[in-house]
Amino acid sequence: MKIFITGIAGFLGSHLADALLAEGHEVLGCDNLIGGYLDNVPDGAEFYQVDCQYLNTMNKLMQGVDVVYHTACTAYEGLSVFSPNLVCQNTYQITASVASAAISQGVKRFVYCSSMARYGTQEIVPFTEDMDPKPQDPYGISKLSAERLLQCLSEVHGMELVIAVPHNIIGPRQKYDDPYRNVASIMINLMLQGRQPIIYGDGSQKRCFSFIQDDITCLEKLAFQKDLVGEIINIGPDEEFVTINELAETIADLINFKLDPIYVPGRPQEVKLATCSAEKARKLLGYKTQYTLQQGLEEMVNYINHKGTKKFRYHLDVEIVNQKTPQTWVKKMF
Repeated sequence: MKIFITGIAGFLGSHLADALLAEGHEVLGCDNLIGGYLDNVPDGAEFYQVDCQYLNTMNKLMQGVDVVYHTACTAYEGLSVFSPNLVCQNTYQITASVASAAISQGVKRFVYCSSMARYGTQEIVPFTEDMDPKPQDPYGISKLSAERLLQCLSEVHGMELVIAVPHNIIGPRQKYDDPYRNVASIMINLMLQGRQPIIYGDGSQKRCFSFIQDDITCLEKLAFQKDLVGEIINIGPDEEFVTINELAETIADLINFKLDPIYVPGRPQEVKLATCSAEKARKLLGYKTQYTLQQGLEEMVNYINHKGTKKFRYHLDVEIVNQKTPQTWVKKMF
């Protein structure tokens, strides 16, 4: 099959491309390199450095494509409260462009990678797919809006749609010089430089972290299984629900680092408890967690050690700067 991946130079998109190429599919994709690295693009994939927002280009690139995986977006929950124009344009608007091109070119199936941010704060954790979404930041609102746009268009035009909800993915190739997101990568990059990690709030926020290969084994099935059309499926573990403090402690133990975190005020609209149930993925996709949190973090430490630590790049503009803007960004503390 001919498969198109948006965000193919990104963390998730590049690993997905690897898996689909290994299965013998023709793989092509695009990326604007805001959130990825050029050397993430696997050999054998046809790559175009272009932004998804350009509809005419998307129409040309999707000619003859059977399946689209839409992984591209500026996945910045915290930053979205202070840069809503950037995040919404590169989450909702690009989805409209990619979907329009896919339908126009006769793409059979569209796999959309949404986000746990769609759930917001719920009375019960873990989050299940039947819950009423309550996104509480512009990123989560944009992700949910994009889902509903796709549901509307797929129903009208007959394109098969599957919505995946991968969450807190970690592993090699994740951008680790980005000061705005990827807490585990930020901490590892800092500690390997001999610097203390910075923690927002008191560090009692709780998350589950998903190693990339555990997600990929499920995601690649979404293009082919017939019984998945119209489904929304959480993808990721629900076994190790840890605080950000515990995450920092685990990383410090792995690299024998003397931990003394720097605590700063919490970020507006951050969800306190966020984890998703994997029961539906287990039932429909045979999901099974193969990597523990510690094993996943070990892989990341080895990757960053091999690539070399990097200076953090403040590569995105903060649109709203006021007394609520995190000082970590204003003063470039990372």
